[in-house]
Amino acid sequence: MTIALLTITAYFFGAIPFGLLVAKSRGVDIREKGSGNIGATNVFRVVGKGWGVFTFLLDALKGFIPSFVFPMIGNLNGDYGVLFGMVAILGHSFPVYLKFKGGKGVATSAGMLLGVAPASVGIGFLVWLICLLLSRIVSLASILAALTVGISVWFIKDSQIVCIALSILAVLVIWLHRANIKRLMNGTENRFGKKKETSA
Repeated sequence: MTIALLTITAYFFGAIPFGLLVAKSRGVDIREKGSGNIGATNVFRVVGKGWGVFTFLLDALKGFIPSFVFPMIGNLNGDYGVLFGMVAILGHSFPVYLKFKGGKGVATSAGMLLGVAPASVGIGFLVWLICLLLSRIVSLASILAALTVGISVWFIKDSQIVCIALSILAVLVIWLHRANIKRLMNGTENRFGKKKETSA
C-alpha cells in the first residue's frame, strides 16, 4: 500500500506543469510562444533567463524528491527511488493536467539521477556543458548527455536495477527529442542565444 501510494504521488507531483505556471505568473502562455514546450528551455528563451533557471530547478526537484526522499518516507530500499523517479518523469512528460502533453523530461531526469546516481549526473552534466558550449544547440547537448548517463551508469553503479532503469530513461529522453533529431539531421535546429527560437 505504501509503495502504491508513493508511486501515485510521484506521478501527480511530477505532472505539476511548473513551466506553464511560472510563465503564466509573468502573463505568458508558454504553450503559445517559442517552441510551445512547457519545459525550462522554452521558459528561458521566452520569459527570461532567471525564470528559466527557476523553472529548471523546480522541474529538477520533481525528480529528486521522489527518488531521494520518498524511499526514506516509506522506509524502503533505495532502489525504489528509481521507480518513484521514473514515474515522476512520466508525469512531467505526460501530465494528466495538460491532456498528457508535457515537457521532454531533461530537468526532471537530472533531478532523479542526482537522487540515485550522482556520479553519472556529474559526467552527464559535463558532456552537456561541453556540447552546449561547442554547438550552442540545447537539444543536441541534452541528447548526448542522456546517452552518456545511460552508458556510464553501467560502469559506476552496482545496482543492476538502477543501470537498467537509467538506460531506459536515456532512451525515453532521446525519443522525446525525436522532432529535434529530425531538425538536427536537416540542419534546421536552432542554436542557443539566437532570437525567435522555435525548438526546445
